[in-house]
This record gives sequence, C-alpha cells and structure tokens, in this order.
Amino acid sequence: MLAIIDDFLAQRRLAIVGVSQQPKHFSRMLFRAFRERNFDVAPVNPAITQLDGVNCYARVQDIQPPVDTALLVTSPDVTETVVKDCADAGIRRVWIYRRSPAAVAFCEAHGIAVIAGECPMMFLPKTGLIHRFHGWLHGVR
Repeated sequence: MLAIIDDFLAQRRLAIVGVSQQPKHFSRMLFRAFRERNFDVAPVNPAITQLDGVNCYARVQDIQPPVDTALLVTSPDVTETVVKDCADAGIRRVWIYRRSPAAVAFCEAHGIAVIAGECPMMFLPKTGLIHRFHGWLHGVR
C-alpha cells in the first residue's frame, strides 16, 4: 500500500473531488494542505466555479489540462459515480477518503491504482502532531 501512496503523492498535479464550499470543512483543509505543499490542485464541485482563486470544475472530465490522479472526498454513494467519471477521464490513480467497496472494486477491475479509507494527512510531509500521531498508530510512517 505504501508504494501506491508514494506514487500518488509523487504526482504534483491532481484533482480533489468533492471540495466543500464551507471554509472549515475537512475537504477544504485537504485542498489547502496540498496547495501549501506545492501541488497543482484542480478542485471539483459542480456547485462552485472558483475556490480560493482557483478554477473549480463540475466533473473530472472537464479539467484542463487533464489530470491522471484524483483524491475523492465525496460521500460513498456519490463515489461510485465519480470513479466511473475518473475512468472515462483517463485517471489512473484514485484515493478514496470515505470507503466505498463498490468504488474500490470498480477501480481494481479497471486497472486504476486505488487507495481506500486512509487519511491523506497522515502521509503528507510537515503535518500537525495529531496527523503524525494518527499515522504512527496505523504504523504508516
């Protein structure tokens, strides 16, 4: 699993699907954390056109230039549709924050590298103590 996570994080351009309009929502914290670490992040939320000065896309298929990596912070019922959109868009790496067995199975069946249920904050460099402790508890870093 760590090899897949390291490969995911080695990609410097990615989509974050399901970024909330609410500034204090966890998805916004992830969006900011990736941007602070110099990732080129394409936010995806059909209800928003801009997020913190960055163009926001309705679907992953709309992202220009396209991405091949996506972090999904969508609800499990939406995630199943989003992974199909990812496959249609040529995305080859997907991180599913909220577990969805059907979405994971779809990714595996379609040759998409998938990470499911892990918190990305445990793996990003220079995160806060709580995230490092969480990672230590899970034995990941």
